[in-house]
Amino acid sequence: MVISVVYLLILLVTLISYEGFRRQYWREEYLFNPYAISNGQKSLGVFSHFWFHADWQHLIFNMLSLFMLGSVLESFWIRDFGYAEGSILFLILYLFGGVASTILPFFRHRYDPNYRSLGASGAVSAVVFAAIMWYPKMQLGLLFFPIPIPAYIFGPLYLAFEYYAMRRGNTQIANDGHISGALFGILFVLLLEPSKLGEFLNNF
Repeated sequence: MVISVVYLLILLVTLISYEGFRRQYWREEYLFNPYAISNGQKSLGVFSHFWFHADWQHLIFNMLSLFMLGSVLESFWIRDFGYAEGSILFLILYLFGGVASTILPFFRHRYDPNYRSLGASGAVSAVVFAAIMWYPKMQLGLLFFPIPIPAYIFGPLYLAFEYYAMRRGNTQIANDGHISGALFGILFVLLLEPSKLGEFLNNF
């Protein structure tokens, strides 16, 4: 019986997030808190924050993104590396992508005692950009921009938007975490298959 890592992750994140909705005081212990971490506290948040979400809208958007792009990437890796190795690679990408998504936010917010973050957006960004690097010619779109465009164009535009939003600030969204996760996804693919860089650039 073939079990999809994407489906298992969606199930786990949904169950844990739901419990976090019910017990917000419990969820607070697992948020990403750069200030506390820089003072030697709550380091578990680096690993635990991406299993929780602020609300149902936050959760559904991330899980839909994971389902749509993650399923594509998982199927490619299972085809190219076999079921066991492809599934393990995808799981590593997601988990380490979630951890890597804290790098830029940590350095930007380690002196801010009021900063907290949660959500799978950084881990999902790693998956999205790994998928873009693996299959740059696929068509992607956004809810507010429903016309599909090639992934090799979508990726740079998305990163440019995230950078602009990060610099502007006051978005209540961890744009820096999205960027960190995305960069990890790109790096992961290039370490796994360096020729993917040439394939991506050949589209321009």
